This record gives sequence, C-alpha cells and structure tokens, in this order.
Amino acid sequence: MTKGIVIREAHFPGRAPIEAYGNGGFRFADMSHRGSLLCLPSGIYGWEPADPLALTPADFAKLLNEADQVEILLVGAGKELRPLPAALRAALKAVGIAADPMSTGAAVRTYNVLLAENRAVAAALIAVE
Repeated sequence: MTKGIVIREAHFPGRAPIEAYGNGGFRFADMSHRGSLLCLPSGIYGWEPADPLALTPADFAKLLNEADQVEILLVGAGKELRPLPAALRAALKAVGIAADPMSTGAAVRTYNVLLAENRAVAAALIAVE
C-alpha cells in the first residue's frame, strides 16, 4: 500500500563548499536548494529561522547539539550585516562557539575557505534574491 508523497527535511549528509548563492537559494554538491541553509559538521540542512531579522537560540538548536564540533559560526544575515541579538551571542558563548555575523556573500566565501582548511566551522546562511 502506498502512502503518497513523503516530505522530508532537506538534508545533505556531509560537508561541501557552497558553489553559488542568490535567487533565493544556494548550490552545493551539484545540487540546488531554495531557501536558507544551516551548514554543520553533520551535514547541510534546509533552515528557516522563525524571523531572519531577529534570530534566537531556538533557531540554532541543531548547531547547539553539535557544539563540541564547532569553534566558529559564520552568520550570513542577508545582503547587509546585522548584529546578533545578545541572547543568541550568550547562548553560543556558553557552549564555546564564536559567532561572526556578516553578509551572506561574505559568509559563503569565508565558509568555503575555512572548510578547505578543515577548520571546525559552521554557517547559518540566509538566502538572498
């Protein structure tokens, strides 16, 4: 008996550089994804923060579960730099993660360099048009 279409959470089980961004999404590992991404040691996940303009610790639950494998978090905040809310900074600092907010383009470029250096990096990338 068929159950119909099964929709699963978007997930790529590995680390891969981001090949391109824009038009509301990203390309990586010869695939494309529409929407924002959370790039962690365990893989690349589709990510939709509740409010991209006001990120909270809850938006980073997956990251916090892998905190022992991450030293730096790059936050691509869209087209412009936005400071991270104090509560989010405190939650990340409590688990030993340094956070660096920047534009999404800068975060993609920096992530790719740090990934190539095999650094303990994660990225939260908000999609841009």
